[in-house]
Amino acid sequence: MKFERKKRQKNGTLWLLIVLLIVVVGLMIFLPSGEPAQAAEGSATEQAAAEESEYDVVAVGDQAPDFTLPMYGGGEVRLSDLRGKVVLLNFWATWCPPCMQELSTVQQEIIDRFAGEEFAFIFASRGDTEEQIAKTRSERGFNFPMAMDKEQAVFNLYAKKGIPHNYLIDREGRIVHIELGYSPEEFAKFVELIEKTINNK
Repeated sequence: MKFERKKRQKNGTLWLLIVLLIVVVGLMIFLPSGEPAQAAEGSATEQAAAEESEYDVVAVGDQAPDFTLPMYGGGEVRLSDLRGKVVLLNFWATWCPPCMQELSTVQQEIIDRFAGEEFAFIFASRGDTEEQIAKTRSERGFNFPMAMDKEQAVFNLYAKKGIPHNYLIDREGRIVHIELGYSPEEFAKFVELIEKTINNK
């Protein structure tokens, strides 16, 4: 009888420990899951906002600021005159290696590909002189039209820093995508997005 009583007590204690262990493990698994997830989400949102404000003045969904720029070789381009077309605004500079990589692909990948479409590409040289642009065009064999943002006034309407810097603008004049920097993989995705925006009528 004594032995059975002790055995029952031990079994009861064991079951109590098991239940407590399950409760503790359950608390460890379920309670923290909400708070860290929310914290992580909040930090990601804050980080994205910080990155956006660090590099860009405008954001996706904003109306693209209007501007007029002189063209290399004569003439000018005004953004508002292109309303009804999808516009790709590209800021670059002659001294920027990633810009040169990107510009070496645009004739075939963008200009020729979207010829005849309701699409316009504005290549805006940021801070370069006409002589610097002429030298780069000659050395690189660039023949496509280029705009000149000598004082970076238009660049400053859109961005704080960073080139190459691309702004995709829809037919209503709203910014639908911002692309900073250059890599072949991201550029390929960007070209697909341009095509999708053009076809979205």
